[in-house]
Amino acid sequence: MTKPFNSEPRQDELSSLVAKEVQRALVQEIMKDVAAGDLFSGTPQQTLHNDLTALASEFVRRLAAEAVRRSNESAGDAAPLTVRTEGARECTVLKARDQQSDCLRIEDWAGAVAGPTYLEQRFGIPRSTLHWWQRHNDVVAFRKGARKHVFPLAQFIDGRPAPGIRQVLSLIANPRPAWLWLTRPSSRLNGRIPIEMLRQDLAAEVILAARDFSST
Repeated sequence: MTKPFNSEPRQDELSSLVAKEVQRALVQEIMKDVAAGDLFSGTPQQTLHNDLTALASEFVRRLAAEAVRRSNESAGDAAPLTVRTEGARECTVLKARDQQSDCLRIEDWAGAVAGPTYLEQRFGIPRSTLHWWQRHNDVVAFRKGARKHVFPLAQFIDGRPAPGIRQVLSLIANPRPAWLWLTRPSSRLNGRIPIEMLRQDLAAEVILAARDFSST
């Protein structure tokens, strides 16, 4: 396994080299002025060299301390981003739970339902085709959440909606009461269940019963 790259020793080494170079340059420049007689006249050269070296070291130390302070401030500024990221992740999880809860509540009265992804994977129904069916009332769809929809599985036969659903939805416009009627025994059909009759290609009888039901 490749050993993780650790940049801290390299950064410390680089900082040390920079400090020494700055120190050397400062001492050289000041010593030039001393040699020219512009500074500290009468002071022994070795003493001056030691004092200037100490001053240069202190200067570099303060520069390094300032760099560390600014680095810590930058790290502090990045902390709220981590908090926001965690908050967004928690919001996504809660939203997924809410959607799952909505789906379970629908299944309590509508039976098994599924979204476009499941229908495409399980029945091979493209999303574009499902959307076309939905726009033309060929399928019963229930809203789940803000914009998503789920579709009762019992209405599909061989990857297609049972014939007659469009006519039933034209007579019972609201999909919820329409599906409730389709999935309950109907006295107008001698106790038979309309959706099962549609799956048996008995659409004509179901449509007549739906017309009678809608008129009352």
